[in-house]
Amino acid sequence: MGSRGRTYICIDLKSFYASVECTDRGLDPFATDLVVADPERSANTICLAITPSMKAKGVRNRCRVRDIPAGMAYITAVPRMRRYMEVSAEIYREYLRYVSAEDTWPYSVDECFIDATPYLGLYGMGARAFAKRLISSVRERTGIAATAGIGPNMFLAKVALDITAKHADDGIGELDEESFRREVWFHRPITDVWGIGHGIAGRLARRGIYDLAGVCAERPEVIRSMFGKNGEVLMDHAWGLEPATIADCRGYVPKAHSLSNGQVLMRDYGFEEARTVVREMVYGSCMDLAERMLACDTVGLWVGYSGTLLRGWDGAGEAPAMHASGQRRLGRVTASERRIAEAVMGLFDATVSPTAPIRRVNIALMGVVPARMATPALFDDVRADEREESLAQTAVAVRRRFGPNALLRGTSLKPGANARERNLQVGGHRA
Repeated sequence: MGSRGRTYICIDLKSFYASVECTDRGLDPFATDLVVADPERSANTICLAITPSMKAKGVRNRCRVRDIPAGMAYITAVPRMRRYMEVSAEIYREYLRYVSAEDTWPYSVDECFIDATPYLGLYGMGARAFAKRLISSVRERTGIAATAGIGPNMFLAKVALDITAKHADDGIGELDEESFRREVWFHRPITDVWGIGHGIAGRLARRGIYDLAGVCAERPEVIRSMFGKNGEVLMDHAWGLEPATIADCRGYVPKAHSLSNGQVLMRDYGFEEARTVVREMVYGSCMDLAERMLACDTVGLWVGYSGTLLRGWDGAGEAPAMHASGQRRLGRVTASERRIAEAVMGLFDATVSPTAPIRRVNIALMGVVPARMATPALFDDVRADEREESLAQTAVAVRRRFGPNALLRGTSLKPGANARERNLQVGGHRA
């Protein structure tokens, strides 16, 4: 089913984390300079949010603490992820006072799509007035300000939010296919457009394409050859088209499943320290498999090196590699921590530089299926596998009852280990 004749609203909560911190303190985020960042981390720490007041003074959103102008007085708020999730849920409940859950799609903790089509007639108001009502209701209930985008499909609603709403006096952007071509076709940088990251933008730039108008002007077969199936999506979006509805998004079930676990390290790690962290991550991911009764058939590893690698490069010759990565099939569907750890750590030892400083690590368990699909190979020790599975389920039960730090591997006592700290966090930040 397409989205012809429909009206979508995409609502974004302004500087959400910072706004929550201000409202909890009885402060106005539009008149208060506040940064959400962990003061115990280094000056390189990324600010999770800054208030609109700081943005108005030229401070860039998602900047690092060191980038805040010297001499600027501001409040530092330690991230409280559980609190932000509580407020997000409260705001979502506010939306449900006006619309059915079936017509909503929470896109993130601070953004939500709403199919407003059935409600405009019900409430006897236009899309802009309805968006204003939702925004006002949230502001009255929680003190959090919001902006919105309106469009005939989800893509145009999101682009209206991201690009045109910031120039509207009421914070509400509105696009149709005609105004999209007029206002967004030639917009640069193209990375402002939803779904176009720096990788896609770089490949387009090599073809001399810097905006959506350039995508439309290029031969379709060229775009398809560059991006495959994703090229079809890119061309649709370049023309302002999007057939997917909220019902499609809510009902989407991916063909392939995976579990990923990644983190940015707070300093440059050496080989052995990073190896310890990866081993901890393997244990955590295997606990996730056991808790969800899942298994996998492939593992992946990605390690990003520190930017300090480039300091010794004089620009001559080939630049040093900035990451290492690889995949390894397990040869069976399994949830065995022993087999998964052997594969991941083997990848680490075979692909990661023993001398390069390491700043990012990510592991992935792929080909994830229900654990009942795991089958033993001919020479497997079935009893040993059953004991390992029983031990994993016991560990899950202990961690569920007493917390994730109630049961840890000895690896977590080694230098550089951080599982105990991360187990107390949400999304890599303080809970």
